[in-house]
Amino acid sequence: MDLNSEPVKKILSKYKFHDSAIEELQKVHRVHPDMEIHVGSFVSTDRLQKDLLKVVGNIPVKYEGRSYNLPILMWLLESFPFTPPVCMLRPTANMVIREGRHVDAQGRIHLPSLSNWDHPKTSVNGLLAQMIAKFEEDPPLSTKPSGEAEDPNDLLAYVSKLKMHDGGDRLDSVSKVTVIGSGDLGMATVLSIMAKGGVDKLVLIDIPESSSKSGTMDLEIFNLPKVEVSKDLSASAGSKVVVVTANAWSNEQTYAGVVQTNVDMYRAIIPGLARLSPNAVLFIASQPVEIMTHVAWRQSGLPPTHVIGAGCNLDSERLAHIFNVTLVANSTGRQPWVIGEMSDNKVGVWSNLTTGFGVHPELRPVSNSTKPLIDRGFELLKGKGQRSWSMALSVADITHSIITDQKKTHSVTTLAQGWGGISAAVFLSLPCVLGASGSTRLAGVTLGQEDDSKLKKSVSSLDSLMSQLKL
Repeated sequence: MDLNSEPVKKILSKYKFHDSAIEELQKVHRVHPDMEIHVGSFVSTDRLQKDLLKVVGNIPVKYEGRSYNLPILMWLLESFPFTPPVCMLRPTANMVIREGRHVDAQGRIHLPSLSNWDHPKTSVNGLLAQMIAKFEEDPPLSTKPSGEAEDPNDLLAYVSKLKMHDGGDRLDSVSKVTVIGSGDLGMATVLSIMAKGGVDKLVLIDIPESSSKSGTMDLEIFNLPKVEVSKDLSASAGSKVVVVTANAWSNEQTYAGVVQTNVDMYRAIIPGLARLSPNAVLFIASQPVEIMTHVAWRQSGLPPTHVIGAGCNLDSERLAHIFNVTLVANSTGRQPWVIGEMSDNKVGVWSNLTTGFGVHPELRPVSNSTKPLIDRGFELLKGKGQRSWSMALSVADITHSIITDQKKTHSVTTLAQGWGGISAAVFLSLPCVLGASGSTRLAGVTLGQEDDSKLKKSVSSLDSLMSQLKL
């Protein structure tokens, strides 16, 4: 492995952790001296090219008493070794890819070491050792049948043209959604999303850290179309939306202690989920949703536009329905929204009614003349509750807006800093336009004194709780 060639040195100098990258590659060379390093052109999803380093070579695998050399390729991203390599098989002309638990149809490799990457605890040498062990159990390549060998270059040409972004997903990837957590909410969410439509594949991941009772056995028994059940986070790779419904409650005596248990569970799953689907929208339905969405944002490293929570969407949709059916408020050309914290401190705002794709509503505060109407609507909301199936329907509606790029407005948990004079980095439910590129917050408004006081109380309590947590 020649790290001193001019092309390699030039590209390596641009890596964020230059010295650590060199040290890691030197370790690889000592264990796998036949591995080579080259410069290659990496094509991102927006069709921009960038030069990156790639490690190519063969790994020795024994199967049924015979030894094989499996050709692999590892793209090293610019933040290597603190982000995992993108690993691919390199089948020769007479080989075909055997899709399985650890390899997809395009030859992308998915392993626990990749989904739980945490350098320096995890390393490329450790990854290669795990790759060898897993492939000895389930070989990812087989010999192409002679009847398919009319053009031996077809498969190589296909693999060489795969286009990936930093997470390794193909440009023409399917509409894939992953749901984390198989309790009542997780199961209801799976069924609601599939009923809503627009999803090519849904993966339900049952994680042992969750305290929710698992319902995956029934889902496996009845084998729903397009639904896969897994216990491996790597099955989430390439998702457009990742919905986290899992909770890990404990017997801690303080509220902060109970929430910390959830934070600890998130620490074990969120970074891996973000690495596996770096362009996904991370959608949080765990409780307390404002805190857990904030935690997920901090732990994932994703932009705030790609981390949202279920928030007050259900209440907003219910309130709008109440006004349509009972209060007939829409004759005034207004639409109500519930914003703030999922507590007694949530408040209402209005927006104008909009028609047409891409036309976004403008928010307006509640005035003295409209306050009795909002108050009546909030009274009618009381006692409705948030059962698993009702929350799941709301989650499915939000997910559908994202994967179909509807540009529809929902009241979801989002980073509220800068909205309506909020200076703290807290997450609250606010009306946002949702689509394939994430969320866009609607412009803030100046609230009345009572509503502003409620929002400030939420900001203060959320900020205080976040300061007590160990992320």
